[in-house]
Amino acid sequence: MSLKDQFEAAVAESKQLPDRPDNMTLLKLYALYKQASSGDVDGDRPGFTDMVGRAKWDAWNGFKGLSSDEAMQQYIDLVESLK
Repeated sequence: MSLKDQFEAAVAESKQLPDRPDNMTLLKLYALYKQASSGDVDGDRPGFTDMVGRAKWDAWNGFKGLSSDEAMQQYIDLVESLK
């Protein structure tokens, strides 16, 4: 099974976890997904009034420079640890 196939399977599994992860873990899942699928964050950081958008942008920006394959593997490992 290729890394991309494993990643897609982990994305599907992340939506069927027995317990909802805490917000920090959800942000990490979001950021790793975005890094794996879109690469480094682009665009300006959302303003102070957009707290959720700002948190997501910051989380994604934390993985800046991480390769797509590395982000996929970290995502897969995180989903496995949450099962």
